[in-house]
Amino acid sequence: METYEWDASKHIHTADDVRAYLNIVLEENDPVALVQALGTVARSAGMTQIARETGLTREGLYTSLGKKGNPSFATVAKVLAALGLKLQVEWA
Repeated sequence: METYEWDASKHIHTADDVRAYLNIVLEENDPVALVQALGTVARSAGMTQIARETGLTREGLYTSLGKKGNPSFATVAKVLAALGLKLQVEWA
């Protein structure tokens, strides 16, 4: 039996999917997981389109938002804006 790596980006279709997915990842309080989740959401939206809207290269985004990525806050902010998302701070 052949197996395939599961790709969450193929299961994120709506704004509610994005919100739920990112909120679950945020509960882990793991910045690496958050960067990877942001990459997953960007792939679900279309990395080429996100690259165009951020002014960054597609390859650079894959690298920054990948497993070994360490994007600057400016990159994260650009990707969030391109996805139509914003950060919000609440008291814990």
